[in-house]
Amino acid sequence: MATVGPESLWLWIGTIGMTIGTLYFVGKGRGVRDAKMQEFYIITIFITTIAAAMYLAMATGFGLTEVTVNGQALEIYWARYADWLFTTPLLLLDLALLAGANRNTIATLVGLDVFMIATGAIATFTTVASYRILWWGISTGALLVLLYVLVGTLSEQARTKSGEVRSLFGTLRNLVIALWLLYPVVWILGTEGTIGVLPLYWETAAFMILDLSAKVGFGVLLLRSRSVLAEARAPTAAPTA
Repeated sequence: MATVGPESLWLWIGTIGMTIGTLYFVGKGRGVRDAKMQEFYIITIFITTIAAAMYLAMATGFGLTEVTVNGQALEIYWARYADWLFTTPLLLLDLALLAGANRNTIATLVGLDVFMIATGAIATFTTVASYRILWWGISTGALLVLLYVLVGTLSEQARTKSGEVRSLFGTLRNLVIALWLLYPVVWILGTEGTIGVLPLYWETAAFMILDLSAKVGFGVLLLRSRSVLAEARAPTAAPTA
C-alpha cells in the first residue's frame, strides 16, 4: 500500500461529500413507489456510493500506485479510473432515461464511454511519455464523439418530452459537457500528463471538485422534482402522420 501525501485532504473531502450525497439521495427516494421513477434514484445512489468507496480507497492509500515514466516516478490514483469506469456509464444512463433514448443510443453512449475511460487508463499507466500523450489524445477524441452524440442524437430524442423534462435534460446535458471537457485538461496539465503545471496536490483537488460537481451536483439537479421525473418516464405518444 502506497503512502498518501498532503493531497489526502481532498480525498477525505471527496469521501465525505460523496457519502453525504448518497444519504441525501436515499432520503429523496423514500416514499417513491413507481418502479420507473425508482430507476433514477437507484442509479444516482449507486453513482455516489461507488465514488465514495473509491475516494475512501484513495484516501487510505489502497487506490494509489506508482508508475515510472522516463525515469520519473509518478503517483497514480488507479481507483479514480475504477470509479469512472462504473459511474460515468451510470450518469449517461440517467441522462438517456430522462431523454427517453432507445437501446441503440444507450449502447452507443456506454460503449464510447467505456472506450474513453479504458484508453485514458492506458494513457495513465503507459511508461513512455510520448505514448501517454498519444493515448490521451485517443481518449479525448472518444470524449468528443460521445459529446457529439449527446448534443445530436440524444437531444433529438429528448425533444419528444414535455417542456419541463426538456429543460431539465438540457441543464444536465450542458453540465456534463462543461465538466467532462475539463477532465482531459486537468489530466494533461497535471502530473499524469507529465507536464506538471498542476502539482499532485492541486490536481487531486481539481479532480475532486469536478467529481463532486459531476456526481452529487448532477444528482441534486436530477432528483429535485418528482413530477418532472414522472413525466420523463411516462409513455410518449407516437407522433401522428
